[in-house]
Amino acid sequence: MDETASAIKWARCLEIIKCNVTEQDFRTWFQPIDFVTYDQERKELLLRVPSEFFFEMLDGQFKKLMHNVMWRVYSKDTFITYRIQKTDDTTIDRETTPTNAKLRKGKDDKLQAPRKPSTDDLDPQLNQEYRFENFIEGESNKFAYSVGKAIADNPKQTTFNPFFIHGSSGVGKTHLVNAIGMRIKELHPKHRVLYVAAHQFMVQFTESRRTNTFNNFIAFYQTIDTLIIDDIQELASSTMTATQDAFFHVFNHLKMNGKQIIMTCDRPPSTLKGMEERLLTRFKWGVTAELEKPTQELCRRILLSKIRRDGLTIPDDVVNYLAGHSYESVRDLEGIVNSLLAYSVVYNHEIDLDMAEQIVRRTVKRQSKQVSLEQIVNACCEYWKVSQDDVFSKSRKANIVIVRQVAMFLTQKHTKLSTSKIGLHIGGRNHATVLHSISQVKDRIAVDKAFAQQVSEVEGKIRG
Repeated sequence: MDETASAIKWARCLEIIKCNVTEQDFRTWFQPIDFVTYDQERKELLLRVPSEFFFEMLDGQFKKLMHNVMWRVYSKDTFITYRIQKTDDTTIDRETTPTNAKLRKGKDDKLQAPRKPSTDDLDPQLNQEYRFENFIEGESNKFAYSVGKAIADNPKQTTFNPFFIHGSSGVGKTHLVNAIGMRIKELHPKHRVLYVAAHQFMVQFTESRRTNTFNNFIAFYQTIDTLIIDDIQELASSTMTATQDAFFHVFNHLKMNGKQIIMTCDRPPSTLKGMEERLLTRFKWGVTAELEKPTQELCRRILLSKIRRDGLTIPDDVVNYLAGHSYESVRDLEGIVNSLLAYSVVYNHEIDLDMAEQIVRRTVKRQSKQVSLEQIVNACCEYWKVSQDDVFSKSRKANIVIVRQVAMFLTQKHTKLSTSKIGLHIGGRNHATVLHSISQVKDRIAVDKAFAQQVSEVEGKIRG
């Protein structure tokens, strides 16, 4: 049998396979396969696949189907060897063990197709307490909040897909993505929304491989209209690259079919170590937004909202005192209020400033010393080996400008100084210059891993 005839037979195999799987499965798993050759004497069919993950899928979920079709089109006892393309441009051949399954004939030479799992009773797994109505908007979360509402109002838009939200623990990432999901379900009841933690995705994937139900696992995720993955950094810590492979194919399918993907992470994509590059490039495909630690004004608004919601009575001087402290997360602030209420009940004492001061000292993880602009500038100058005089000067040398911009960025992040005062102390710059510098640093951190690491190291020195 010559190669042309063998290739024609492979095309016939694809026709039969297409009749026996869903259109999604055919596009995802079978169209990328390349015919290489067929050895008639050895009865060996050699096929090229893009990755080890494809081999595992074809030799697992579709093994019986593949061998039935090959035996029908080529000859009895044909066995398949998959040539796997490695990332370093090398290849490896993997043989499969033939099944003893008998061919099941049907109408028009079709094999019996696998039954598609029922997903009509999907539980979105959303926390119904997390809604836009009780998410307090402020400067530290304004951009992410605005994008989230736009997605919730029109989940079929493509501008913000995927939506990657990052920030430290407790700044409201989980609240925001649940609020998006809840609003979508309210406005579009038929829309299939699923919230899942990355760790849960990994557990489901492992279980599907153990129980030989991986095809159902993939098919289920391909039916989702809006997929919300919380703490995506968990995938980067996984020792199973196959888990990232599985998410890559789920991501690709949803994105290509106009389905919305929302992810949260504790760091920006540029500093997400351990994640495959092909995933990282896709994470940056849509919009990336940071939730920063709450500002003083946002703390005050959160406090007032919680006081109203819980029916508390807290004097204004206590509210002002609590709002005036620097908190790493909203959880810290809410914990303070809960502690105040508990102490008030246990000791039968009205909430006052003395009680608030005691609670703050005991429960809030605060810096032992206040970070000053001078300390930040010193740390930046020491790290990049430039002088303070240069930073405060009018010099436009690239290495000086970078240090100056980072100093402004970190001062705005770690102190309560206004942008006008920051500019005044760093060479007499104006408000607009400081805002531009902060924006430049944020944008570069998002795309430059090395630079992001440098800024992180300087920040570590400042925090001590």
